[in-house]
Order: sequence, then structure tokens, then C-alpha cells
Amino acid sequence: MSNINIILFFLGLILFLSVLASSLARFGPPLLLIFLVCGMLAGSEGIGHIQFDSVPLAFFIANLALAVILLDGGLRTSLETFRVALRPALSLATVGVLVSASLAGAFIALVLHVDWRYGLLLGSIVASTDAAAVFSQLRSSGVTLNQRVSATLEIESGTNDPMAIFLVTYLMSAIGQSKGLDITNVGEELVRQFGIGAIGGVALGYALSWLASRLPLVEGLYALLIASGGVMAFTAINQLGGSGFLGIYLLGVVVGNRRNEATEHVFRVMDGLAWLAQAGMFLVLGLLVNPSQLWADAAPAFLIALFLIFVARPAAVWLSLLPFHFPIREQGFIAWVGLRGAVPIVLSLFPLMINLEGGQFLFDLTFAVVLVSLLIQGTSLGAMARLLKLQVPEAPLPTETFDLEGERDDQFQIMAFRIEADSTLANTAGEALTRYDHLRVIAVTRGSRLRFPRRGFVYAVGDKLYLLAARSHCSDLGRLFRGDTGHDGVAPGRFFGPFTLAGRAPSGELADVYGIPLSEDERRTDVAHLMRKRLRRRPVAGDIVELGPLRLIVRRLDAGTIDQVGLQLAPDPSLER
Repeated sequence: MSNINIILFFLGLILFLSVLASSLARFGPPLLLIFLVCGMLAGSEGIGHIQFDSVPLAFFIANLALAVILLDGGLRTSLETFRVALRPALSLATVGVLVSASLAGAFIALVLHVDWRYGLLLGSIVASTDAAAVFSQLRSSGVTLNQRVSATLEIESGTNDPMAIFLVTYLMSAIGQSKGLDITNVGEELVRQFGIGAIGGVALGYALSWLASRLPLVEGLYALLIASGGVMAFTAINQLGGSGFLGIYLLGVVVGNRRNEATEHVFRVMDGLAWLAQAGMFLVLGLLVNPSQLWADAAPAFLIALFLIFVARPAAVWLSLLPFHFPIREQGFIAWVGLRGAVPIVLSLFPLMINLEGGQFLFDLTFAVVLVSLLIQGTSLGAMARLLKLQVPEAPLPTETFDLEGERDDQFQIMAFRIEADSTLANTAGEALTRYDHLRVIAVTRGSRLRFPRRGFVYAVGDKLYLLAARSHCSDLGRLFRGDTGHDGVAPGRFFGPFTLAGRAPSGELADVYGIPLSEDERRTDVAHLMRKRLRRRPVAGDIVELGPLRLIVRRLDAGTIDQVGLQLAPDPSLER
């Protein structure tokens, strides 16, 4: 083999073995931790003995990978998510990062006996959560969280980089010039970072979406168009002095929510690109570190990680979410999911890039803190959600969806659902489907055979039905095909209770039936408005309001308004407020 073939072979082998090792993630270890460890094993002190110490190359690869990961995360973020969680997420991304960095910096300076500027610099490096880690762990945790919690975490991780990058670059400048902090230009710099990033991301997102909808391309090229356009936007926004990370995330949000026949192809490809970016980035970062140095820094890194997990992050979350009336259980979980990943490691490369004194120490310590965070927090995400009773029934989504070519009003879609054991549709001729307007059963797969059902055809458990139906029927159809089961999660009937009320049901009548004391104003309103008033926050599915002997649980929303309410006559001990 020539040298180039040997290099390519080992690169392919490392990635191949890392992907195979990812199957271990279902047993606890975070996938990103597996990639990091594989990179370390392939490095100069591992079994691979690969000599890699190019900080500029690692920095380039990491930035490109983070751009792709944030683009993919933005594509999968709905505008409804923004309406639910934008304000609390931005508070966490700004105030939260500042509080966490300040507390961690003071602790580091005290414990490590270093200059306070170095303490604040390391605190700022490890202060922000990482989009790659959060997106990956939330998807693979095996639990379904309520929309307010999951949306807050995802938007925070996608938008908190500007504050962290600003703090790191500003503190490096202060250290390099041996001067104190001058806060007079802090506000101006933050406005520039957030302003240019937000405006550039949204504007370029609309432009790229418009272009993709009008270019007749081969199906596989649409994803490359969006990815390459996103990377160009990322670099252009950075060059203008804004936050490219924020810009490319918002670009993805715009493109993902302006759905058309072009963007449907993008979703099928971008997930693979994002996984490749994550794997490549963590493998390269793993190659860059020396395990022996990690062991030498283990004790201080462990102390810093524990302080971040149990003091700095909870304090930052509590202060940031104080105006938004988050329940204490939700605050606790958001504090726990302050995952550190690639972003802190990339930020720790900044001092190395400018040969800052102590830069290698900062990098080694940051890497060790990230490993501890992934080990403690990343492995316990699902268990913590269940402990805090934040798991809600999984949304009954189709197994597959297909948009109609040329259909632009987003009304109809081809959906595939599988009949499960608890579905009332099993062993019937499909009478339950007749209540949906304009629904057509196109085909049925039973085992390896394709069927075209006619009158009198009896459906069986395991049948997969391909339906032409309105998008608005998606959730109801999902519940019909799934039945009252939560699979590995929470059963809907047990979670929401045995009874269902319409959100427009009069509160006064409910109070009279169950003898619940309400004020005159509350009696004159409906159940939806009563719950909204009692919650004091934007409702999401799973929110609970207790009225005397009743427990009302938000079951379904329509355009942000409570549409259906679950009712339990006696509180279920498994659902604590």
C-alpha cells in the first residue's frame, strides 16, 4: 500500500470501528463519549500510535462539523418550539452562561490557585452546553420529554455559543495585554454577535429556501445545496463579526419550517451528514489529547465538573428561569442536562491557536472536564427524567411520511402507520377510518406481501397501512393505530387519566359536578383558560393543574391553545406535581 492508501485505510477503519462501537450507546455510554475514546485509543499514546498534533487542522474540522450539526438541529426545530421556549432559552444562553462562567471561574481560581483571569477564562470555556451532545443525548435517551423542557434545552444549546465565544476571546485579550476587564464595550460586542448572527441567519435562510424551491436538481443534491449554502453563510456571518454558530442554526430553522418538495429530500440526507460530522469531530479531538495528561489532571477536573454540575449550572438555571415559572422538577432536569461536549473543547483550542501561556493546561483540563460531564450526566439522562417524573407519552407519529410533488399548501401527505396490538383497528374492516374526511387507504403490507384492500378486507396486527390523509389528522391516526400503550415509555391512558374533556368545556359546570370551589371569574371561563391562568406559563402537553379532588392534565393543544384535557378523579401517586 502507498502512504495515502494506508492513511485512508486507517481513517476508514477508525470510523468503521467507532460506528460499530456506537451500538454500546443503548446500554448507557453516550455515543459522543465512545467516539472520543476511540480517537484517544487511536492516538499517539493508544494502540493506533497515530501522531496528530495539528491544532489548526483540528480547529478547522471541529468548526466545520459544528456548523453541520447546528444546521441539522435547526432544520428539525419547529417554529412552535420557538414560540414555547424562545425567551427562557435565550435567558439561559446569555444570563445562564454568564452566571455559570462567573461562579466556575471564581471556584477554579480558588481551588487551582491561578490568576483570576485564567480562572474566568477556563470557567467561560466550560460554561456553555454543547449542541452536539444535547441533540444526540436527547434523541437517544429513550424518554419523551414535554415540549417546554426539550425545546428549552435544544434552543439553549443552539444559541449559547455567542456568549461563550465572546467571553473567551475577551478574556484572552485581557490576559494577553495584562490588563483588567473593561466592560464598557461588552454590550456593544454582544449586540454585534447576536444581531449580525440572527439577522444574517434568518435572511440567508429565506434566500436559500427560496433558491432550493426553484432549482430543478437531482434529489440527492438538495441536501448538498443546503449544507454548502449553510457553511457559506456560517463563514460570511463570522467574517462580518457576528456569530456564525447562531446564524447557521437560525438558517436551518428557517429552511426547515419553509417546507417544500425540495426540503423533504434534505431531511433524509442531513441526519447522516450530522452523524458523520459528530463522529469525525470527536475522533479528531480524541486524537489530539494525551491520556497520560488527562490522568494527571483528573483530580482538579473532577472537582470542577462536580462544581459545574451541582452548583454553577443549577444556580444559573434558577436565576435564568426565575421569570418564567418553570416547575422545580423541570428546572432540576434542565440543570442536569448541562452537557459539555465538543464546544468547550473547541473553545479551549483558542488559547493554543495564539500560543497563550498555559494554553495546553487549559486544553487538557477542559478535555478532562468534558469526559467527566459525559460520564456522569450523559449516562444518566433517561434515569434522571424518570426520577423527576418528566416523561410524557410519546407522540404517535407515522413510521414514514411522503409529501406530494407539487403540493404546496401543506394539507395532504402520504403516511405509513403500523397496526399495533392495542389498536382497536385490528381485526376490523377499517370502520374507524371512515370518520376522517378525504382519507384513502392506498396499500397495505402484510409481512413481505403487498395488498390493495377492497371492501370487506380485514386488517390485522402488524399490517402497515399507507394512507393519503390531511396532515391535521396525523396525531389522531397515530393514536388509533397505536392504541392505549406507551411502549417502553408511559401509557397515555395511565398518564392522562381515563376521561377526556374539551378545552372549551365550561369551568362552572365542572365545578358543580365535582364540588370544586372556584371564584366567579373562574366559573365564567372555560377549562382551557382556567388552566392557563393557574399555570401562569405557556401550556404544553403534560402540564398538570390540581383542582380539589381532580387532576387536569393538558392532553392536546391547537395553535398554542389547550384543546383536550385529561382528567383523573383521584391523583395518581406516580404523577407528582
